[in-house]
Amino acid sequence: MKTARIAYAGAIHQATPHGEQLRLADGRIVSEDAVVWLPPFEVGTIIALGLNYADHLKELSKELTVNATDEPLVFLKGPGSLVGHRGQTRRPNDVAFMHYECELAVVIGKTAHQVKRADAMQHVAGYTVCNDYAIRDYLENWYRPNLRVKNRDAGTVLGPWFVDAEDVPEPHKLTLTTLVNGVVKQQGTTANMVNDIGALIEYLSSFMTLRAGDVILTGTPEGVVNVNVGDEVVTEIEGIGRLVNTIVGDAIFGR
Repeated sequence: MKTARIAYAGAIHQATPHGEQLRLADGRIVSEDAVVWLPPFEVGTIIALGLNYADHLKELSKELTVNATDEPLVFLKGPGSLVGHRGQTRRPNDVAFMHYECELAVVIGKTAHQVKRADAMQHVAGYTVCNDYAIRDYLENWYRPNLRVKNRDAGTVLGPWFVDAEDVPEPHKLTLTTLVNGVVKQQGTTANMVNDIGALIEYLSSFMTLRAGDVILTGTPEGVVNVNVGDEVVTEIEGIGRLVNTIVGDAIFGR
């Protein structure tokens, strides 16, 4: 089942697909253009992975001092970093290289504490699409993302759908695709993760308790390129959804 959270007529609603439209929980049918799309579930802690795809590691190999045998590179994000489907993300005027990152977002469904990898998938409620922007100009180094790079307001796009885990039987065999202004720029597969979902849950739950609503952003494959003001960026994951976002400049924010 696919569900979304939207704002419509002064209230927040749960919605499901209805052809090219949306059906609200109260039965009303509305146009997708008539709503504001929100992150598709009540988000708890946002846990993000860096360098978790073998091809992306290879892509950056000349600049890195880490490798696939190291512990997962993990960082946290605040709630202000999130924006929904069809939202806008700011590109500061002073930067030279800002790029998207198409990621499978794993939503925790029940408390996980010291969970073994073999049991980890039982704690997954479902999935959504994430586009997690990064500004490479602001990196302190190539392997430890700092706050300005990865915790930017509206820099993490989530949605449009929350898809139940039971409807995604093979989460490690999904195609990820990013298009910029309709042109494919990135394509990969979740089969190329360095640490798969079970391994990530085992690792994270070994030192922190994961709770329902927490979300794990599992990293991106190779193929990240610079985006500019006015670009429409579409990140799509097979069976999960198609997430649309637009890049805007400082003037929109009065800067």
